[in-house]
Amino acid sequence: MVNPFEQVPLERLRERTSIKWRFFDPDVLPLWVAEMDVLPAEPITRAVHDAMLRGDTGYPWGTGYAEAFGRFAADRWGASVEVSRTALVSDVMMGAFELIRLLTPPGGAVIVTSPVYPPFHAYSAHAERRVVEAPLGDDLRLDLSGIEDACARVGDAGAVLLLCNPHNPTGTVHTRAELEALAQVAARYGVRVISDEVHAPLLFDATFTPYWEVDPHGFSLTSASKAWNLAGLRTALIVGGAETGADLGEIAEVVSHGPSHLASIAHVAAFDEGRGWLDEVLAGLRGNRALLARLLAEHAPSIRWQPGEATFLAWLDCRGTRVAEPGSVADPGYVGLSTGPAKAFLEQARVGLNAGEAFGAGGENHVRLNLGTRPDVLEEAVRRMGRVA
Repeated sequence: MVNPFEQVPLERLRERTSIKWRFFDPDVLPLWVAEMDVLPAEPITRAVHDAMLRGDTGYPWGTGYAEAFGRFAADRWGASVEVSRTALVSDVMMGAFELIRLLTPPGGAVIVTSPVYPPFHAYSAHAERRVVEAPLGDDLRLDLSGIEDACARVGDAGAVLLLCNPHNPTGTVHTRAELEALAQVAARYGVRVISDEVHAPLLFDATFTPYWEVDPHGFSLTSASKAWNLAGLRTALIVGGAETGADLGEIAEVVSHGPSHLASIAHVAAFDEGRGWLDEVLAGLRGNRALLARLLAEHAPSIRWQPGEATFLAWLDCRGTRVAEPGSVADPGYVGLSTGPAKAFLEQARVGLNAGEAFGAGGENHVRLNLGTRPDVLEEAVRRMGRVA
């Protein structure tokens, strides 16, 4: 089996012009933003190439994206997608933004289970909603009592809970029992749940349950962007539970003009024809996860890591390192800096990571590392970090 993470030499990776490879200075090893260092799956390249040759570069139309995702969800998770309860959007977070505005009044609340993907905070603020944190438990799983307390605190102000499953940055996959219990709590307080499931195809040994299956009033957001490395080809899907048809009908028509037609062609090819490539990526990630565990034990034992059940992200606990700082905070913008470990690793080790402080409560003195890269790059990065930690 081909290891996709060994196909692109480092010097070729440095030729890329996306933010991952251009934000930091050239001598920095960038293991931060969620882009993988791989080549696209051949069926995706072929589908986009053929579309260009046809001049098929207009506006998107039809339900092909939803149908392709439905086939993937049925085959991989045994889940059923009702195409009539879907909506095409430009990307997962814009879908979340539109749902937040649809389901809550101005000044309403967005409950988040921190530490969590920083745009959850930023997009909620941009929608003029206040963020209410319900932190994960010490085991990095959902704290249902904390969530219930958050639901009670928002009262009648109108609220949604923005869930991340698999969870970014920890890689935790919420169980069906946890999701069913969450749905019961949300129903008691009239809180609607929006679940970001963009990392769901990147499962290791866990069983994935889409949120739309357990909550008739809930929503899932999905895309091929993370699993097939298509972040620059923007399109995504909202999938609603059994009682969400009226809500989906209220999404403004202008929202459906945001997705790219070429992106939808690429994503359909990913869900239908890119599954073999995905399996190769998962095998490579398993190897990198084992490598990271060994490297941390050997070179940076003060850094603790609880491997997740999905994603190419590693949530590293640096509270026991020499570079931990009381009260460290992230710089605005979520680009990898802080007054704590992320800044030290950048300045002293020349490794670019995401600052845990940007992920909200529970992120202090943590960093998020993207292990979707070449094994030799991962090894050099951890060696450098070990000299600092």
